[in-house]
Amino acid sequence: MSDQAAIATNRRVNRIVIAAGLALIVLSAVAIWLGVSFVKSERDRDLQSWQVRMGIVADGRTAAVQDWIDQQFEVVQGLSENQSLQLYMTELALGITEDGDEPGEVTYLRNLLTVTAERTGFVVRQSSGAVPANVERTGLAGIALTDARGTTIVTSIGMPELTAAMRQATATAVSGVAAVFDVTLAPSGVPIMGFAVPIYAVQDDSGRAEPIGAVFGLRLVDERLYDLLPQPGDTLETSETYLVRTEGAAISYLSPLRDGTDALRRSLDQSTPDLAAALAIESPGGFGARRNYDGAQVLVTGRALARVPWVLVRTVQTSEALAEIEARSRTLVIVFALIVIGVGIALIAVWRHATSLREAEASERYRVAAELFTNVTEFLRAVTDNMPDPIFAVDREGKFTFANMKAGQDADLHPREMVGKLMSGVIGPVKARVFRDLNARAIAEQRPVSQVHHWEDDGEDHVIHSNHLPLPQTKLRPEGALVLLADLTDVTEERDRRERTLNQLVRTLMAVVDRRDPFSANHSARVAEVADAIAQEMELPEVTRDTVVIAGSLINLGKTLVPRDILTKTADLTEDEREILRRSVQSSADLLEGVEFDGPVVDTIRQMQERWDGTGPRGLTGEEIEVTARIVAVANAFVGMVSARAYRDAISFNRACANLQENAGSQFDRRPVSALINHLDNRGGREAWSHYGQRPEIDGNGHAE
Repeated sequence: MSDQAAIATNRRVNRIVIAAGLALIVLSAVAIWLGVSFVKSERDRDLQSWQVRMGIVADGRTAAVQDWIDQQFEVVQGLSENQSLQLYMTELALGITEDGDEPGEVTYLRNLLTVTAERTGFVVRQSSGAVPANVERTGLAGIALTDARGTTIVTSIGMPELTAAMRQATATAVSGVAAVFDVTLAPSGVPIMGFAVPIYAVQDDSGRAEPIGAVFGLRLVDERLYDLLPQPGDTLETSETYLVRTEGAAISYLSPLRDGTDALRRSLDQSTPDLAAALAIESPGGFGARRNYDGAQVLVTGRALARVPWVLVRTVQTSEALAEIEARSRTLVIVFALIVIGVGIALIAVWRHATSLREAEASERYRVAAELFTNVTEFLRAVTDNMPDPIFAVDREGKFTFANMKAGQDADLHPREMVGKLMSGVIGPVKARVFRDLNARAIAEQRPVSQVHHWEDDGEDHVIHSNHLPLPQTKLRPEGALVLLADLTDVTEERDRRERTLNQLVRTLMAVVDRRDPFSANHSARVAEVADAIAQEMELPEVTRDTVVIAGSLINLGKTLVPRDILTKTADLTEDEREILRRSVQSSADLLEGVEFDGPVVDTIRQMQERWDGTGPRGLTGEEIEVTARIVAVANAFVGMVSARAYRDAISFNRACANLQENAGSQFDRRPVSALINHLDNRGGREAWSHYGQRPEIDGNGHAE
């Protein structure tokens, strides 16, 4: 072959190699883009999930703080509506008082204010952790009454002199509008806050209602408010909830911060770039990624509070929240980078070899380049073929432009055979219409769209989750959408099956116990019902509620090992018989030891006889006892007292509550006791559970009817 012919051949080979190289580069770029798009859609979904989770927590903490604020107003409002106070204030305003050094009305009002302040926390208590040891503990809080001109009439013991800002709040109250003296630092360096409401005169026949003065309550802002901010049961290491307000162009942080900063000791300019608190203030209820007060990147949402110029801010560092998706993104970037590097190295090797060979060598190199092109193409396909879920791409008309192996298996076609076919002809017109609408929406909005579908295939119900990502038009591919499917049927069915099995088992075991002890029939079900109500009042997570319900239902399982004559004995039980009944609870835990539950059911039953003060069987004390065990212990004691037994009648709800309160702090945790009493008094518990005290009707076989 002549040199001229060899040059021509080399040129043709070079053109082929260049074309192959460009194709490989385009395929690599498409693969990288698909991977990045997939990761981005996953990240957007994670962000949406975090928005919901953080919003729920923010709503709960906002409700708790708002309740605290409303309680303070209720204290001073209750005083302003006290008829004796209104009468004495009216007499003082009209000058109708007895002669003497101090009118009796003033003495009565001072005593009333002092008692109310002591009872409701408008005092500086010796146990308050907010006041340093070297700071005077008087003159920081109390309750005052002023007349219509703002003159102080009488105060509780320890109430400091009203400042100009405090008098401004009382002046607003005298005009007929409740007011707040917003939280500020006292001269001693502790946060204080005031609440003012108007006092109206005793009404005469004219019916006029003009304020004659104001009630002003001043209190410390301490752990009783700050302890409401953390979310109970929160396992996140970097989550934080705090309060802020605007002060001119600045943002003031009203509560203690995670970095150790005390309340009202930090203030930042509202124009600080990407400041998390600024987003919460400007858009209460909004969500986004910003920088926290310490410069950390966080996810943030906020909620505004009523009656005070505060905003509650909930944050969690993005490094913790998005750790999983970021790790997945880095892995994909590394994989595709290695692919691109490998393709680049192969192209350079092909290029250098092709330019140095003659016609035969050029032909061989062309064959190698074509084989390399095929191998790289197959490798990129293998990336998606190894994924367990169907993945395919379609254009606007619904024609397949790509499909992985799983999508082909579901359609009984090879993935290459699907390319060019309409979705309606491969997956059916119903599914095709649904997917086409979702694809059109994703393309129009240029954002990922997802939906859960319930379909029947071959007589079986399937739960499918579909994600639709818009794909812009390129030279190699028309505009369309990438569809990723995930079959959630097995997960959903397994969850439902486990719940049904567990509920059937619990009901069966409860029935066994009820048949052996007719006077304890329905006892377990009632304990579960009361424990669930307590957990709801304490705003505990769903898994905790499920745990107390199951544990309460099974605490009496050990009674199957107790002689029936003891269970139905009508005379007073001996101490040995009482010990047998007490040990039956531990027998319940032993019988359930090998059963797998989602929550600590066995530990709950085993610990429910522990005492808050540590004098129980195992010596556990305070928070060492599972919160579920503390709740079930209160519920079991309550149901036991208000239910009739073989050897005694039921006692009243009031007496049962008094017994629980008497033992709160020693035998029981105060929080479940308070939650139970609140449910009885404010949630209709007395009416719903009034039948607990009725004695069961016993049939001829000794069973409860």
